[in-house]
Formats: sequence, C-alpha cells, structure tokens
Amino acid sequence: MQEYGKLYVVATPIGNLEDITFRAIRILGEVDYILCEDTRTTQVLLNKYNLKTKTMSYHAHSTEDKENSIINLIKSGKNLALVSDAGTPCISDPGVLLVSHLKKELGDEVIVSPIPGANALIAALSASGISAASFTFLGFIPHKKGREKIFKEIAESERVVVFYESTHRILKMLSSLDSHCPKKEVMIAREITKQFEEFIKGTPNELLKYFDDNKVKQKGEFVVIVSP
Repeated sequence: MQEYGKLYVVATPIGNLEDITFRAIRILGEVDYILCEDTRTTQVLLNKYNLKTKTMSYHAHSTEDKENSIINLIKSGKNLALVSDAGTPCISDPGVLLVSHLKKELGDEVIVSPIPGANALIAALSASGISAASFTFLGFIPHKKGREKIFKEIAESERVVVFYESTHRILKMLSSLDSHCPKKEVMIAREITKQFEEFIKGTPNELLKYFDDNKVKQKGEFVVIVSP
C-alpha cells in the first residue's frame, strides 16, 4: 500500500513576524515544499527564521494543472506545507479549494494537519470588548452582486457580525452601514499586530467622518465588528 505525504495547513503571522509558533517554524523547516500565496511574502518570513525550504506558488489563479501537480507530489510521498500571505490558510482563502480537492481524490488516506496560530478575526474579537460568544463571520463582503442584501442581513442580525474589508472600500462599506443600520455600534480593527495597529469604535457615521478626516488611516487591512 502506497504511503502518501502529508499536507500541513500552517498559520503564519498577520503582521508581526514574531507571532508564529515553534511548531510552525519546525514544520516549515521539515517539509519538502511550502505552497505560498505569494512566494516573495513568504520568503521574508523564511529569511527571518533562516529556513531554506523550497517554495511553490499556489493562489486563487492557480491552474488545474498546478493543483494536480501538487496532489501528485503528495501521492509520491512528499510532505507539503500550505501557507497564506498572513494568518490561517483556508479561511477566506483559496487554499480551501486545494484541501477540498485533495480530500476528494485521496479520501481519508491522506493526512491534512492544521498547525494553528494567528487569525485576524479572532485577534480583533479578543481586543474588541464586544461580547461574542456567538457571532457570524462573513469573510470579505462581495464587491457588487449580493452586496446590498448582505448589509440588510447585517442590519437585522441579532448576533455580532464580523467581516474583512480592504483599503479601497472602507468608506463605501461605512456608508452602506450608515444607510442600513445607523444606530449600531461598530468597531474597526486596523493593521492588527503591525506598527500602526488601531481599534476605533463608534456609529457608522462617526467612523465615516473619522476616516474621511484622516485619509492616511484609510490604508491598511481592516476587520469590522458590528454589534447586534
């Protein structure tokens, strides 16, 4: 019986490069290849910890042939690590497609092992002061199709709602919240673990004014938490 290699799903830092576990560093040093969303970004992390493992690109635009070649490596007994640019792979991340296809093709015979660590969603909630024993996570809000429907659902939700937003749509997002749920309390976590980390809380309109008045703060990566 052929022995397959393992796929390790390895969480990497979301900003500060020290936010990685000893186990993650060991695994990244031991595997045959590291699958990266962007090999240049991952190389910065590898250089910090003097890791020499070979890297391969795997991202949302990877072809079916690339995916098949990765699966064939695991079939041949190679151990691989899957990382994203930041945080835990497969959560709002194209890595979930690879894991899904791998399990579909090789079933329970293949080992997919999580190496837990940093996650922007959980980090933001932990510092928010908002009770979130139960919450809804939306990932990234769609750019166009279904966008208004989602904001209506956020307005009607009786749970905490958490989602990610990008630099280019932060004002548009706050305008949508202001239109659908102007009285709800919103907290935005910006640049978590990085030099300009910031947590801002207020109504959608208050936050809209804050970011409009401080245009430099529109840059970065954002986690948005909407109270019930």
